[in-house]
Amino acid sequence: MKFGIFYEISVPRPWDPGVEKRVFDNCLEQVALADELGFDSVWAVEHHFLEEYSHCSAPELFLTACAMRTKKMRVGHGIVVCVPEFNHPIKIAERTATLDILSGGRLEVGTGRSATWNELGGFRANPDETKRTWDEFVRCLPKMWTQERFGYQGRSWSMPVRTILPKPIQKPHPPMWVAVTSPGTEIDAAERGLGSLGLTFGSVKEQETKVQNYRRIIANCEPVGEVVNNQVSTVNFLFCHEDTEKGNKIGRRMLGTFNFLAAQLLAAREAYPTKSYPSLGLLPSLRKEASGPADPAGVPEGIAIGDPERVLRACKRWESVGVDRINFLLNALETIPQEEVLNSLRTFAKHVMPHFQDSSSQAAAAGGGR
Repeated sequence: MKFGIFYEISVPRPWDPGVEKRVFDNCLEQVALADELGFDSVWAVEHHFLEEYSHCSAPELFLTACAMRTKKMRVGHGIVVCVPEFNHPIKIAERTATLDILSGGRLEVGTGRSATWNELGGFRANPDETKRTWDEFVRCLPKMWTQERFGYQGRSWSMPVRTILPKPIQKPHPPMWVAVTSPGTEIDAAERGLGSLGLTFGSVKEQETKVQNYRRIIANCEPVGEVVNNQVSTVNFLFCHEDTEKGNKIGRRMLGTFNFLAAQLLAAREAYPTKSYPSLGLLPSLRKEASGPADPAGVPEGIAIGDPERVLRACKRWESVGVDRINFLLNALETIPQEEVLNSLRTFAKHVMPHFQDSSSQAAAAGGGR
């Protein structure tokens, strides 16, 4: 099991002068500490127009800053929106290759097709075309990274033969992933040999079934790239505190804040699903998680919130169903003061990470931190 951190970069109102910079600075301080503590990766989403929920519209720039402040952590561009109205595939190939060079070959490339009507409508993208464009993009990207010259005539985009520069450091190319949110996307990922970037919505048992299906199919896949990435990653929440009551209280406040924002963003999609974006049934799930019925502390099943013992049990539960990585959200709308977030990272690294690491990694985690 490996652990990473994951950023939406949520910015609370009122948007006073300097508030966005303070949030970005907090994120970068967290990233630097996580690198010292032995976390494996940092991921950042691509979102547009989502007020307060996510101000991460240029993740490649944020991740470049992360790469400059870290030495070991993988840099996860997750996800790049593979819809031509958002991003031209040539530009995706160029930007990701450049980020791989600047990070010293530490890039992971997540792909996806956006999920909110606010974003899709803002770019005038047709929701029922995005699955097709994503499929074209993920088949072309590895060729643009690896072939000296490349040309393409397709359904959603075309280009004459050209040399696309620069090329990534990693050979044959950076690992590729896809965001798994809509039902059946884990199958799409497996069939194409892509890593699964999943979410924690639904029970652990439901996720276990998805992981099993993914493993079964990817074993006989036809990869779109030069290599198969057969890893399963999931997004979780992290607040780890040695005081059980405080850990549960502060962590639940963060979780409730995130769920409140997410439920509003998905409302239009839930009310007006299309054939390509069926209803996920997430609104009841989000409300249920916000109220936390899963244990006496009110923390939902599988969520890494509370004292180190409870957080360890949650991580071990995900490990038992076949998850390879957990990427943690550390805050939501800055509801947790920065020093508490940093202390949570230190507590997790001290008490939880050693149960998943070899002896050399344990020594690094024990000695890291500021």
